[in-house]
Amino acid sequence: MKRLLLFFCIIIIVNSCTKSDNSENLITKSDANFFALTVGNSWVYKNYQYNLVTETYDDTGVIDSISIVGIQDFSGETYYKFRTLTTGNEDTITFCNPNGESFEFLREFEGNLINEEGSIKFTNSENEERLLQENEWGNVYETLLEGITVISVEAGEFDCIKSERYAKNLDNEQLPGLDHFYYSNGIGLIYDTSSFVSKSIPTIIRRLDFYEVQ
Repeated sequence: MKRLLLFFCIIIIVNSCTKSDNSENLITKSDANFFALTVGNSWVYKNYQYNLVTETYDDTGVIDSISIVGIQDFSGETYYKFRTLTTGNEDTITFCNPNGESFEFLREFEGNLINEEGSIKFTNSENEERLLQENEWGNVYETLLEGITVISVEAGEFDCIKSERYAKNLDNEQLPGLDHFYYSNGIGLIYDTSSFVSKSIPTIIRRLDFYEVQ
């Protein structure tokens, strides 16, 4: 069965790296730069792979280093240029990025993080189910959940909003694979997972190890 495509929607940040005590600000503060689209911001993530024998996650040694390196205009709109440098994936581990450098262009519009093709990478404002991809075997969806979840990773403890990604077959039945994306206002992507649609346990989890935001 085809695997569930999980391209994370990488980053959400505000102008300050100070965490607000008011959790409602994570979603409703309209004047905040929620996605932290500021040149110079950077994040480092570690990738962990599920071990079937120990039923735990092992450090793969794969590192994703992400930074905003500039801006560029497309069709009259300003997009921020995200650079991802991946190292440690000599074994081409499934769901981990391949070694090397890649780029993505993103902007914010009405609470949505949008790429240069007009696709929504992440939303912090719409809780309705969104169709991401149509396939012969079924469709992929994502839903932003209500409420705040506290997530602890190498970089610290963060108040996060959570989005879930999943697939449904042609009978509209949800398949076992379920992926999670946690974002914190003022920090960005904290934690995400990558799964096969047929497996209930994620194959890869990625956690924030270090960050610098303005």
